[in-house]
Amino acid sequence: MEALPKVLIIDDEKAIRRALKDILEYEKFSVDLADDGISGVELVKTNTYDIILCDIKMPDMDGIEVLEAIQEMNCDTPIIMISGHGTVETAVEAIKKGAFDFIEKPLDLNRLLITIRNALDKANLISETKVLKRKVSKMFDMVGESEGMRLVKAMIDKVAPTDARVLITGENGTGKELVARWLHEKSDRNLQPFIEVNCAAIPSELIESELFGHEKGAFTSAHKLRKGKFEQADGGTLFLDEIGDMSLSAQAKVLRALQENTISRVGSEKSIRVNVRVLAATNKNLREEIDLKNFREDLYHRLSVIVIKVPSLKERKDDIPLLADYFNKLICSEHGIPTKKIVESAIDELKKMNWTGNIREFRNVLERLIILCEKEIKGEDVKIYAQPIG
Repeated sequence: MEALPKVLIIDDEKAIRRALKDILEYEKFSVDLADDGISGVELVKTNTYDIILCDIKMPDMDGIEVLEAIQEMNCDTPIIMISGHGTVETAVEAIKKGAFDFIEKPLDLNRLLITIRNALDKANLISETKVLKRKVSKMFDMVGESEGMRLVKAMIDKVAPTDARVLITGENGTGKELVARWLHEKSDRNLQPFIEVNCAAIPSELIESELFGHEKGAFTSAHKLRKGKFEQADGGTLFLDEIGDMSLSAQAKVLRALQENTISRVGSEKSIRVNVRVLAATNKNLREEIDLKNFREDLYHRLSVIVIKVPSLKERKDDIPLLADYFNKLICSEHGIPTKKIVESAIDELKKMNWTGNIREFRNVLERLIILCEKEIKGEDVKIYAQPIG
């Protein structure tokens, strides 16, 4: 049976408390009562509520003080302020301090119920968002305690709160995107968009339109105006993956965007101001690409204020037991099966392998072993199944 939404009413007028309790219980809410602000705050400390209704004018501790005390608890419960002495200034102050809404007495029953339903919708949305963020964070876990990984994590913690541009280097499959996502997640921009562009996957003739957008009619297939990735990432983070594969003409425009914080859509001379933190990643040696005239040196210096090198799996083989355990739990959960036991001989064989595809290859091998093996994964299984079958 689904639990009833739980409401706390804080009001020093007994008649108001009783009337609200009767109405809300009739509407299928569970109701707790507090006759002053102090006891109301104590109830919030020891209970979980879906909605709080709080009077403003009360002795000892008024409603604004109650609101502030609850906010200090980092409580996400929507708080609806009610008062028979309402003024515009009081309402504005309550909303500024985090109240969901302000309703004057005598209470309009329809408005009260609509406001409560809206507050419940907001609370559910916040709860769902938190669950989703936890799931997303789990997808982007950085697993490893080796010296190389500790250095990467320390760099992320130090650099993330700044707006410094970061160049992330490392072999294919090492987890450069993970580093970019954690730089965004731990930054002040984490509530804004994280936009990723794989520069290697977009044909050179389309990369400028992809990054900067285009006006309607700018070229044959431009049937309508389109915002580019820079505009989509405004206020947030733009991650340019495989930047070493970007054409020289696009590099020149990216350099201008970084210098001036403005972009122009293809087919337009109009400058559009953007506020974007740019992170870039490459598996190429950009110094060599500069010598070969494939990459602009001035753009390299703009992008590489901070350089984070992600170690390859062969440089962090001590992390293989942790990675095996992590992917075992994750993959088995995805397939809805019990976790497999990975015996020591299997770990030894996994450590011997030359992981040219790094973490990406390691995950694929673990998934293959989990699917093809019985309850235990042994060293012999790794020898048989670690290589592609066929």
